[in-house]
Amino acid sequence: VKLLQRDPSEAYLVKHSKLLLNCKVIVFSRRGSAAQQSTKEETENKTKDEAIHLKRRIGLLPSISFIIGTVVGSGIFIAPKGVLMNSGSVGVSLIVWTLCGVLSLFGALCYAELGTSFTKSGGHYTYLLETLGPLPAFLRLWTEFIFIRPAVASYVALAFGRYVVEPFFMPCAAPTVLVKLVSILGVSFVVAVNCWSVSLATRTQVSLTFIKMFALILIIIPGIMALVNGKTTNFQEAFDSESLSVTKLPLAFYSGLYAYGGWFYLNFITEEVINPNRTFPLAIVFSMVTVTVCYVLVNVAYYTVMTADELLMSDAVAVTFASRALMSLAPAIPVLVAASCLGALNGGLFGATRMLFVGAREGHMPVIFSMIHIRRHTPLPAILFLYPLVVIMIARGEIYQLINFASFSRWLFIALATLGMLIHRYRFPEHPRPFKVPLVIAVTFTLVCFFIVGLSLYSDPWNTGVSCALTIAVVPVYYLTMKTSFIPNCWKNFFNYYSLQLQILLEVTQQEVQTY
Repeated sequence: VKLLQRDPSEAYLVKHSKLLLNCKVIVFSRRGSAAQQSTKEETENKTKDEAIHLKRRIGLLPSISFIIGTVVGSGIFIAPKGVLMNSGSVGVSLIVWTLCGVLSLFGALCYAELGTSFTKSGGHYTYLLETLGPLPAFLRLWTEFIFIRPAVASYVALAFGRYVVEPFFMPCAAPTVLVKLVSILGVSFVVAVNCWSVSLATRTQVSLTFIKMFALILIIIPGIMALVNGKTTNFQEAFDSESLSVTKLPLAFYSGLYAYGGWFYLNFITEEVINPNRTFPLAIVFSMVTVTVCYVLVNVAYYTVMTADELLMSDAVAVTFASRALMSLAPAIPVLVAASCLGALNGGLFGATRMLFVGAREGHMPVIFSMIHIRRHTPLPAILFLYPLVVIMIARGEIYQLINFASFSRWLFIALATLGMLIHRYRFPEHPRPFKVPLVIAVTFTLVCFFIVGLSLYSDPWNTGVSCALTIAVVPVYYLTMKTSFIPNCWKNFFNYYSLQLQILLEVTQQEVQTY
């Protein structure tokens, strides 16, 4: 059957490319004009629900689960070691955990204002684009997918692998190669779920959130009971100042803030949230208050059962705690922690791919990444793009170096986003803001972020310096590709050809309706 018997011209191909891509075979007979008119009427009568686009399916409970499920990942089970190592004492570490929770709440409230003021998905990228212009947004987008996102996902995946493998080798150390292989399997599972269905990814996130909250409660209860029964030895001389180093405190905050990292992921999926003006403030406040209380109580439980030296010697703090405090339930803790890490990995991937999707839609990334699957309605190219980057980072990364490596650029751009919010308030006072954070909170959060970013260059010059250099190195890419295109035509043709082949292979197309 000849599809283009009536009109084989290029203009006709362009006009009906979407129908061809959806595998709708149009056979033109001598009455082809009537068939063409019928197809046109069907397209015009197509409702918004039937059109290919990312739909609003995330309500208040999934939003709360999305935030808690992404925040409560590997951090609370690994970061206590990093916080204690750099804070120098038990008392200071608990203060750092509390301040990190308050600071994260301040940041989340700032992002609640941004999320209700700008209705696009994309999080940091969108807010930098709307407030400070395309260059900071371009830098944020490219650094996110060059090293921030792969480093963050690798950190969580390695924690997942460690908690799955380590119980089989205790008291010996688990083989590093095996840990990395299991980590890659965890990433593969999350990628498959996100490629398959948005609903499946959302239900997975809700289920894993309940599991990880059960894990936290399982740690908190025996620790608090031991504390009530008078086990306070480890809290004596809690503020020993001999090992306190002011220059290392930013690294302690980095580890703590990393454990709270995830409060901004809901902003990545704004276009898929039902009634965001109501959902954003409620979900953010409830989630962050809950997480902060749980985190402080978990650390109190750790210090009640374990000494500071024992905590520093453990690579899997929760497992060591369970072997002493839970006894018969100890084997369940690694499984629960691994599920917690998997939830954080799922939420992070779900949100980050939307930033890539929006960046491609704005022209800052190849257009193939702004396409979604014609039946499953998932951003398939964006998800698949991240997979090899994360695998490479898992193969080379050491877990604490990854924290410092990724944190510099992440917190620099978060500070710039909230600074842009303040500038936008001043420049456009009449812009609709359904939720408005108090000015003192926004200013405090922005200044603290810039202070931590600046001091970290002194505390860990190698990792943060490399991160800074990679961020600056993207500037020439912006001017060569966006402002003035120096890409040869042969490269463009080559890239466009293979983008078209990928589009056909993956069965993806751009959204048919505007969702913001």
